[in-house]
Amino acid sequence: MLRKPETLFVLGYMLLPLLALLSAVVGLTMILGGNKIGGIIVLVVVTQVFAFGAFFALRARKNALLEEPDRQ
Repeated sequence: MLRKPETLFVLGYMLLPLLALLSAVVGLTMILGGNKIGGIIVLVVVTQVFAFGAFFALRARKNALLEEPDRQ
């Protein structure tokens, strides 16, 4: 399932970047709301996990496309 280029496309270009953006907004809202430590943790840890996950999904998609036999 996670080897298919279509699935990796959705993860790398749509789902994980959207989750990174949403977690960044949540972290900033937490910081502005007064929960500074929790907001910093969300910004530094959770947002970066989603962002790096998108990069890994895109790299895996590229490798999957290169390994796929040519269809003519």
